[in-house]
Amino acid sequence: MNNTPFDLDNDTAYQAWREQKLADAPQELGDLVVEIDDPRTLSIAEHDALMQRCRKANMAIYVSKLGDISGTDIPRGFGSHFGLEHLDHNRGAEEDAVTALTVQDDALHSPYIPYSNRAIHWHTDGYYNRLDLQDHALLLHCVRPAMSGGENALMDHEIAYLLMRDANPDYVRALMQEDAMMIPKNVVDGVELRPDRTGPVFIVAADGHLHMRYTMRRRNVVWKDDPLVKEAVLIVPKVLAVYF
Repeated sequence: MNNTPFDLDNDTAYQAWREQKLADAPQELGDLVVEIDDPRTLSIAEHDALMQRCRKANMAIYVSKLGDISGTDIPRGFGSHFGLEHLDHNRGAEEDAVTALTVQDDALHSPYIPYSNRAIHWHTDGYYNRLDLQDHALLLHCVRPAMSGGENALMDHEIAYLLMRDANPDYVRALMQEDAMMIPKNVVDGVELRPDRTGPVFIVAADGHLHMRYTMRRRNVVWKDDPLVKEAVLIVPKVLAVYF
């Protein structure tokens, strides 16, 4: 493992990273917002402003002048500026792998919460994918507001890690176990669409970056029968509640 702050045995690197992370953390929502003209044709200044926020907070919010103009070319064009070329082509996506998050009542989409008017719980996108096919970026382009509700809450996964490690490093260690969580197989009409998927919550990549897999949807996850894992799982909602 590189000299990464996410190495539980390297407290010196962690403390230095922690200090800088908290110093760079946005203090209000406006700190994340960048006003742009057209997401498909970013200027150098717009791109740099978005990247600056992503480097510090792992997220940025853009406000464009496109209004309610729709089309999958918009998120694809925007994403291409940031190297988002290999998209997760899930079953509910369009032909070009962009997913339209609208209320849909057909047999393919209706079983899944993102295509309904139900509230969606805390999760990381693609947590159910194979470990070698994880989603490492998410681009959400809003064309029009929901008729009611529709609010989003976002959290920097590195802040989640920081709060968990500050509470008890052993919580992080428990959630780094390769069998910490199991996502049950997805079976529709007797056909297995996805097998059981087992893996950790926190993963440190070869380059030292932190990746997180998580869901608070109880029916979609089975946690390892381990006292420390179960204790850590109970702490996560408290961490989210404190942050928000």
